[in-house]
Amino acid sequence: MCGSPVPAFSTPISLRGGSSVKIIYPICCGVDVHKRFLVATIITSDGITPHYQKKRFFTFNNSILQFKSWLLDNNCRDVCMESTGKYWGPVFNLLEDSINVTIANPKWVKAIKGNKDDTKDSKWIGNLFRLGLVPGSFIPNKSIRLLREYTRYRFKLVSCKSSEKNRFQNAFTVCNVALDAVVSDMFGKSASSITDYLVNLDSFDPQYCVSFLQRSLKKKADAVIESIEGYQMMPGQKYRVRMIRNHLDLIQQSINELDNMLNVLAAPFESSIQLLCTIPGVDRTSAITIISEIGTDMSHFSSSKRLCCWAGLTPGNNESAGKKKSVRITRAGVYLKLTLVQVAHAAVKCKDNSYYRIKYERITKRRGKKRAIIAIARMILTAIYHMFSTGETFNPCDLYKVDMPMELRDKQKYKALKKAAKFLIAQGLIKETDMPGLSLQPS
Repeated sequence: MCGSPVPAFSTPISLRGGSSVKIIYPICCGVDVHKRFLVATIITSDGITPHYQKKRFFTFNNSILQFKSWLLDNNCRDVCMESTGKYWGPVFNLLEDSINVTIANPKWVKAIKGNKDDTKDSKWIGNLFRLGLVPGSFIPNKSIRLLREYTRYRFKLVSCKSSEKNRFQNAFTVCNVALDAVVSDMFGKSASSITDYLVNLDSFDPQYCVSFLQRSLKKKADAVIESIEGYQMMPGQKYRVRMIRNHLDLIQQSINELDNMLNVLAAPFESSIQLLCTIPGVDRTSAITIISEIGTDMSHFSSSKRLCCWAGLTPGNNESAGKKKSVRITRAGVYLKLTLVQVAHAAVKCKDNSYYRIKYERITKRRGKKRAIIAIARMILTAIYHMFSTGETFNPCDLYKVDMPMELRDKQKYKALKKAAKFLIAQGLIKETDMPGLSLQPS
């Protein structure tokens, strides 16, 4: 869910000066969640005056079910709690079937420092939520959440794999082996054979080492031998290299097993995956990751702009005293943003479709490469929003402007100039005699 569900009625409260504020949730509950316990405060409205009921529960399943029964007994079906780490997860899992649970970002419900405790925090959260001042976070359904757990774990494994590759390469660097300065990939077929040879044998035979070289690397045989000769690798260092290599193989095996499980979990979303794959730069892995982060139901987001803001792809709004300060993008959407930026890099290099490449080159001239790639990522996410909303394949409305032949482009340009000239003549800013070439066709 994105945002809190608004009930069909609300009670206005009159304040001094004639202004009023509406009570959105006459009966609600604010919850302060911790690792071992939670503190809940039910707020009921009797006219203007609120009444509070406070209670403390453990975060074990039976205690959470008691908390649920306590809420239902008091006719409370709207709950708000802070998204503290992962501690809100068990509570949300047991409440979501019969109670509307709003998960709030801590920055919206943060209490004043120096005047807070667990009971005051739950009361403060409840008071803000009662007046509709707490925007809810997007929480997808269980199937999407499970898919998200696997895609995020895959991201961690791929990051760990990259770290192990760097560690493997550095292990040879400190042993005076500069092979990485000659070959383009230390884990290619030729380089892997050479590194295995250096680790498993104590002697070094240049001619035998040259026999491992394949294809274009044979031309660099002298450079390869020169980068290895004189290396110093002790038995302890060789043992460490073998450990790193075994760990790297284990990580790759785990990624393969995880990919097989991802294909099983993503089977119900196959049509959506195929739809996303029509976008330039999006492959199957990226499509599954995008679906795991935003789901396929776009009704949770009011517009494509709201989705882009949630993903952290829109400029910030930081203005005070008429002065604009930093407009950097936010840190939101950690996993989704990285995936979309990777897709954007692939899209601008796509040879089959030049749509995003042309847009990227235009923006780069004005704003630079970094801002341009973020702009392309936002365009892709906007396209995804409308594709999921309408079910249509990727077919941008301004594609004709990108793939337009030069003759047709000149014709469109002439029509635009002609229309502008007629407008200036109608406004009396210029005379028709000042435009002698207005009726001429473009060359």
